[in-house]
Amino acid sequence: MNMETYTLDDIKKEVYGEIGTPRRDKIEAELASLRIGIQIRNAREARKMTQSQLAEKIGKERSFISKVESDGKNLTLSTLYDIVTKGLGGKLSIQVQL
Repeated sequence: MNMETYTLDDIKKEVYGEIGTPRRDKIEAELASLRIGIQIRNAREARKMTQSQLAEKIGKERSFISKVESDGKNLTLSTLYDIVTKGLGGKLSIQVQL
């Protein structure tokens, strides 16, 4: 029996296409947004805060926090900064990968 081993990158390339193609770029951007939302939710829960409490601290509605946590899309850097620093009491670190 011949069993080939595939890396996650191999599988992503096969399923989503090569890096740099529009389809792959769209999927990678969506995954990055989802990761941001998950990180915000995890940080909020670690601080035992409700979505309403976080929203109040940054002057937003609870539904906004819910949307951010579920997909993280269309989030400005300014709002992300407010959520992390004012709302969660953390520090925002942004990494650029080329």
